[in-house]
Amino acid sequence: MSFVSIILDLFIHLDKNLEIIMQNYGVLVYPLLFLIVFLETGLVVTPFLPGDSLIFAAATISAKDFLNIYLLFIIISLAAVIGDALNYFIGKTIGREIVKRKYIKEEYINKTQTFYEKYGGKTIVIARFIPLVRTFAPFVAGIGKMKYSKFFFYNVIGAILWVALFLILGFYFGSIPFVKNNFSFVILAIILVSIAPLFIEYFKHKKRKLNRTV
Repeated sequence: MSFVSIILDLFIHLDKNLEIIMQNYGVLVYPLLFLIVFLETGLVVTPFLPGDSLIFAAATISAKDFLNIYLLFIIISLAAVIGDALNYFIGKTIGREIVKRKYIKEEYINKTQTFYEKYGGKTIVIARFIPLVRTFAPFVAGIGKMKYSKFFFYNVIGAILWVALFLILGFYFGSIPFVKNNFSFVILAIILVSIAPLFIEYFKHKKRKLNRTV
């Protein structure tokens, strides 16, 4: 099985994969969830890891009393806050060198910078709900040397809102028969809705560029 296939399977069958892990390894699923969210938010090289869909799936399982919803909230929120903090400091210390050496696509940085220009510090909160931008926002904040106290405030608020929203959605809607029977499609829908702003921004950018050339 190729790497892409493994990642795709992880996304689409999150509920089954988590349940299997829970059955085989018990409470070790908690540090696993922490690690995945931490890596997804903390390292600019792992934006492909599941975020929104993972939290939703974990909450769905917690509704079956396999996982504790309150413990999930604490663990995943901590992972999100610590991950963003690490990403910020990476951006602040070696971010410009990373971009200069082209280890990261410059277009990702530019898209995130556009969000900063439009929303300011609130980008850290808004970015939580947008894959890719979620991973690059703290990195760019570090490159731009945003004051850490300001960054930390938005980091905590954004993490709490993001985790709480998808835990609530998964806990209360994941047990609905239609959602349970079509879980793979629901996960794909969450992913598509999450990345929709990226496509909208991309087409707006293309349109503005086209208008300038006409």
